[in-house]
Amino acid sequence: MTLLLATSPLSHPFFQQAFLAGTAIAAACGLVGYFLVLRAQVFTADALSHVAFTGAMAALAFGYDLRLGLFSATVAMALLFGTLGRRARPDDVVIGSVFSWILGLGAFFITLYTTSRSTTDGTAGVSVLFGSIFGISVGSTVVAAAVAAGVALLVVLIARPLLFATLDEAVAAARGVPVRLLGHGFLAVAGVSAAEATQAVGSLLLLGLLAAPAGAAIRLTDRPYRALALSAGLGVLEMWAGLFASYAVPKMPPSFAIMAVATAVYATTFLIRRPAHGPRTRPAVPTGA
Repeated sequence: MTLLLATSPLSHPFFQQAFLAGTAIAAACGLVGYFLVLRAQVFTADALSHVAFTGAMAALAFGYDLRLGLFSATVAMALLFGTLGRRARPDDVVIGSVFSWILGLGAFFITLYTTSRSTTDGTAGVSVLFGSIFGISVGSTVVAAAVAAGVALLVVLIARPLLFATLDEAVAAARGVPVRLLGHGFLAVAGVSAAEATQAVGSLLLLGLLAAPAGAAIRLTDRPYRALALSAGLGVLEMWAGLFASYAVPKMPPSFAIMAVATAVYATTFLIRRPAHGPRTRPAVPTGA
């Protein structure tokens, strides 16, 4: 038993830190991703992935911690999208109008960072793009876990009114649900989740961590709260599988392994046929909201 523990990946501090941070991040992304998919805001998450890269590079270019740029840029842009959209629902035209500009701005900041600042961190841009969860420090692990736990708690607290506003916006507003405020709050939480996920899988792949577990959960059940829990659970299991696979095959980047597992799980759901439950085509609106 002692030998087994000594050879286990969990015996290594770097793996313990990645496991702890990755678990919290995956759970939070699963919860947030469920509502992003349900509210047809996956394009918003895609845009936030580019914003995360640009924000991180801007912070590094001006000599600040990249996490400051990650969080401030993603949250600010998410709120901007909501403000320009209808009832805090980002409009695809609005998002598309700034999409390429944001990515181009990121290229400008990475050039500024690498050419005008004396730095030993020449791989910072690659880490932001593809993630570096096996290189996460103890302090960053604690912060990531705490922030992700806060995101998960907030989503659970607003899940009922947010579900009501998502499925029947007009009725929810008529019953006193602050639809616009709720939309802005959710987008801010989505921005934080995007910044957190960037540290695990990178800005290029964070869309998969937000969308794949949620998409699989929605295909497996049409019961909203069950799907919400399943989305978080699948995200965590896919994170674990990816981390262990990457440890077993050192040449396999952890971000690729995580996304490969997530994609395989989502693809598998197409082979599973759910029993028919009648004519209902969408989750029922929760009563008494």
